[in-house]
Amino acid sequence: MSDKEHIWIPKLKQQLSDKKIDRREFVRYASLLGMSSGAAYMWAGKITGQPLAPPAMAQDMPKGGVLKIAQRIPKVDNPHTFSWVYDSNVVRQVCGYLTRTGVDNVTRPHLCEKWEASEDLKTWTLHIKKDAKWHKGEDFTAEHAAWNIKHCLDPKVGSSVVGLMKGYMLKDVDTGTKDDKGNAVMTTELWDANAIEIKDPKTLVLNLAQAQVAVPEHLFHYPFLMLDPAENGAFAVGSNGTESFELVELEISRKAVFKRRPDAPGYLDELHFIDLGDNPTAVAGALASKQVDGIYQGNIEQFDLYKGMPHVDIHQVVTAQTAVARMQMTQKPFDDPKVRKAIRLATDPAKCLQIAHKGVGEPAEHHHVCSVHPDYKKIEPLGYKPDEAKKLLAEAGHPDGIDIEIFCKPDPSWEQAAVEAMAEQWKAGGIRAKINVLPSAKFWEVWTEVPFGFTEWTHRPLGFMVLALAYRTGVPWNESRYSNKQFDELLNKAEGTLDVDKRREILGELETIMLEDGPITQPLWRSVYAAYDKRVQGFEIHPTLYIFGEQLAVKPA
Repeated sequence: MSDKEHIWIPKLKQQLSDKKIDRREFVRYASLLGMSSGAAYMWAGKITGQPLAPPAMAQDMPKGGVLKIAQRIPKVDNPHTFSWVYDSNVVRQVCGYLTRTGVDNVTRPHLCEKWEASEDLKTWTLHIKKDAKWHKGEDFTAEHAAWNIKHCLDPKVGSSVVGLMKGYMLKDVDTGTKDDKGNAVMTTELWDANAIEIKDPKTLVLNLAQAQVAVPEHLFHYPFLMLDPAENGAFAVGSNGTESFELVELEISRKAVFKRRPDAPGYLDELHFIDLGDNPTAVAGALASKQVDGIYQGNIEQFDLYKGMPHVDIHQVVTAQTAVARMQMTQKPFDDPKVRKAIRLATDPAKCLQIAHKGVGEPAEHHHVCSVHPDYKKIEPLGYKPDEAKKLLAEAGHPDGIDIEIFCKPDPSWEQAAVEAMAEQWKAGGIRAKINVLPSAKFWEVWTEVPFGFTEWTHRPLGFMVLALAYRTGVPWNESRYSNKQFDELLNKAEGTLDVDKRREILGELETIMLEDGPITQPLWRSVYAAYDKRVQGFEIHPTLYIFGEQLAVKPA
């Protein structure tokens, strides 16, 4: 992608040769630094003597037809504030991203044609594709990209993009007002007036406050869609976009209908998302009876059922998908770190995995960094120690234990099963939990507000990305209200450290903080699957469950 090899790429080649990183991590980081993914795959094979093939491209795809996928349809009117992947699956058929991270976790250009990073990783130059255009015929420009970045970083918007970019694009600013406790009310703004620089109509430069290795991956964060500035961040039927489809019909909780634009890339005539509600049996029945051609995500309880459908293919992938029982540290009794740790000690992740997800995945370790992440550091797990949990509660002033309430949703069904398993385990530690199961639509409205909730978190390619989104002080998706100065400082340091060995040590420190002070109990990591009719062509399951309609085709029945 870049005409000049970044100073770090020879170091990456040496790390690969010395077996300090594996081939896929070489491809990932070399691509982030501007090497084309094709060249990175070639070098990985050359250095190791073992060819590593990029994802296969579909050939001879059938043209035409309508493809129907079972997926939830929430409100999608404000894309930059999306909280769930399926929201973005609706809008991504119409609006694109500057970059795209593939099923192999390698990030490639999308509306960009290439980028370059400075040697110190503080200046990122993005080159917009010369032929990138809006549906209405206007060129997609650096000015449009800059507007979208600024809109996502505007604290009034409330986008989770702030969580990823706060450390290197923003600074804290005192509003001059006080809260009801007399503390200064803070906000954020761009760290420098030239932080986002439009060099020419097709060149955008991001000037960072500190080094950051993952800028291209951040640009594919699922709410970071490139919206038409003329629509001021809104989205609806008929909205302008840059991708292959137009949204022609939308009914919340029922369906979304897309038509492919004439001569746009792709194979289908139409793509339909069909909302079948919280009942997984209804979803399975729709695929069995061929009312739909595929499902966004299968429940673990239905896995054998889908396997038994002769007309269906199962697509599986190992991921960093999870859910966490998170405590708001601003609410009693969760304001005491001893209480938070006690709940972790009273949780048995291995048993939760077996009960809630049939053992498909791996036990979590309460720090939200997964073994699939290249920067994961193996540290001593807490273990299941309910007697120690009781002692901690007593030290925190609760000798008779505590009574708490946890909120969750019924879809996917494994989430409620995991909460029920944990609540049963907590009893041995003196923790008595009432479970409040809300309909999914209601839970989506309150997930950041309830004092104790069980929240699904999707896969991210690097370990520090979800830590930034969920636990950095003051960011929109910090549902636990967690704030730890040492944690924030280490997180900033990790984000600017390209050397995987060094970053792994920093992540180990962050993981330790999460175990001792953090706001979550985490039962499991899970593998995920989708099921599609064998007539569907071109589908590859993405670890983050993204759907790209222009890649899909369907054979006639």
